Amino acid sequence: MKNDDHQMDHMNHMDHQMTMSGHDHMSMDMGNMSGMGGMDHMMEDMKKKFWIAVILTVPMIIMSPMMGMTFGWQITFPGSDWIVALLGTILYFYCGQPFFAGAKGELKQHKPAMMTLITMGITVAYIYSVYGVIANNIFHVHPMVTTFFWELATLIVIMLAGHVIEMKTLSNAGSAVDALAKLLPQKAHVVGADGKIQDVALGDLTNGETVQIRAGEKIPADATVTSGTTSVNESLVTGEAKAVEKKPGDDIIGGSVNGDGTIEAKVTATGDGSYLSNVVKLVQTAQSSKSNTETRANKVAGWLFYAAVSVAIIAFFVWLALRGLSVALPIAVTVLIIACPHALGLAVPLVSARSTSIAATHGLLYRNKNAIEQLNKVKYALIDKTGTLTEGHFQVTAVKSLSDSLNDDQVLNLIADLETGSSHPLAVGILTTAKAKDLKIVTATDVSQQSGIGQFGTINGQQYGIVSVAYLQQKGLPYNSDQFKQLASEGNTVSFLVSGQQVLGVIALGDQIKQNSKEMIAYMLNHKLTPVMLTGDNQETAAAVANRLGIAEFKAQLMPADKEKIVEDYQKSGKVIFIGDGVNDAPSLAQADIGIAIGSGTDVAIQSADVVLVSSDPKNVIDFLDLGKRTNDKMTENLWWAAGYNIIAIPLAAGVLAPIGFILPPMAGALVMSCSTIIVALNALSLHLNPKVARETK
Repeated sequence: MKNDDHQMDHMNHMDHQMTMSGHDHMSMDMGNMSGMGGMDHMMEDMKKKFWIAVILTVPMIIMSPMMGMTFGWQITFPGSDWIVALLGTILYFYCGQPFFAGAKGELKQHKPAMMTLITMGITVAYIYSVYGVIANNIFHVHPMVTTFFWELATLIVIMLAGHVIEMKTLSNAGSAVDALAKLLPQKAHVVGADGKIQDVALGDLTNGETVQIRAGEKIPADATVTSGTTSVNESLVTGEAKAVEKKPGDDIIGGSVNGDGTIEAKVTATGDGSYLSNVVKLVQTAQSSKSNTETRANKVAGWLFYAAVSVAIIAFFVWLALRGLSVALPIAVTVLIIACPHALGLAVPLVSARSTSIAATHGLLYRNKNAIEQLNKVKYALIDKTGTLTEGHFQVTAVKSLSDSLNDDQVLNLIADLETGSSHPLAVGILTTAKAKDLKIVTATDVSQQSGIGQFGTINGQQYGIVSVAYLQQKGLPYNSDQFKQLASEGNTVSFLVSGQQVLGVIALGDQIKQNSKEMIAYMLNHKLTPVMLTGDNQETAAAVANRLGIAEFKAQLMPADKEKIVEDYQKSGKVIFIGDGVNDAPSLAQADIGIAIGSGTDVAIQSADVVLVSSDPKNVIDFLDLGKRTNDKMTENLWWAAGYNIIAIPLAAGVLAPIGFILPPMAGALVMSCSTIIVALNALSLHLNPKVARETK
């Protein structure tokens, strides 16, 4: 994490540079994510089975009765029963194969769920119907046994249709991420050593080459600007609507759109490290992970399996005693058929896929879908200050000499000498100010960092240190506490220059609060989420920032290891979100129930986080929380639509209303289930990220 106190965590930040891959490689990765491989093959196979089932079902509907009832358009003739049985056998064994395979896997794990229920339903219908054909045509029983080939055929067709809908919907849900591959142009303008420009295929672009990007063109690769200035529209990549100014030394992302300036840029890398490729990997991880809600959905299906079997057995014996086998067996079969929970299998995956693709195109990248599903239970949001709530761009606001032998500029000069080579935000601010004053900066030797204390080094044979107020208090060194409190109360990070036991000077650096930080905190408070600011800064500085943002709880003067412990402490009272962006955030991001790496962060932070927010704008946290809430709501709605009908349908099929003359037939149950499946799919597709989410401030 970028520690908010320079002395508490004065470590060099890793440069997180974007790399790029060729267009062909990117397209392949994108295709894999949405299923252009195994998924395509499975979908083609499922569609093939579906259409074969439709072809076989047409003559079966024409020649077989529905629940023993025949209609004027139906055709029967001697031997038609055997033809129907033959078609039904092909239908059952070939078109029902996907359900058998799924049931085998579930039973092997001793967890009967959706596929087991479907297999049970069609198996009971098939076996009972074959028995009926044999009994009616060979043994000539009376009354004739009702066959269920009509129901078997239509049930398999409906189930296969549901699977095709699911796969197509999942494919459509992933199309938003597939579109990322299309952001890259087909060719790049490579500048040769002789200055001549040659167009090359994107896949042939290599590391270190210089490319020219003209006004209005798509940027072909992740690169660093070497000459020219322009503004770049990164909205399609990061979700940021405003154009971002780019000048020499700035990184640009492949797929974003150049503005009105022509620039040259050096390709930073090739391969799997590009921004778009990383997006694909993150989304792949999210879509392949098994979520808790999906597990609960399978548990519901398992309960439904046992409930259906139990009700069927009870109904069978009750009706056997009341009306005999010819009535009891069809009723038991009906119960087992209508219990098929196909919509339940679609309920959560469709919403998850839709949510993941929406998030990916708005700079919200899920590494773990469980994060979304835990949002409703989260109680605390622990937030690192620097780089998350504040810009992380420090400016020197005050430098004061506390020694008669040094003036203010000399104090600044010595501090800058200690900071030479450091990329810490505080160091950058100090060095920027020193260079602006044309101070002669030398590099300190024997530089050492002591976490939670400060940084020390040797300058011209004398040892100096830049330390926190806690160090002075620990060593009993005198300082002007009123001066310190005044600087800290203004929100500055305050450090002291020491040499031995002498305090030589004080320096204050201010960090600007991000524009949308207050809005984010207000959103959390309005949604009963308690924000807690964590910082290595001193108590006074932390209090000033927290007060301006409306944060009641904060922890100051923290060392890096303290933050992970604080996450654990808060987890004893409720689930915790941790929001941070740096290397030292990794333990806290991993420990939290939901770890959010903001502003791209470092590789380590990304690997430890559950969610990566590409932009460093706090409004993206609001977007994540809002999309997460909407996703959870859709999942809950779908689970009710998917399973709720069984609460009514199973008892009706068992004959609870038989005294008033109503028993639910299998086809009616199948039609209700089909409607449930369609509703689930449409409800999932209606999920969206609300651009006008209420972000009221108190």
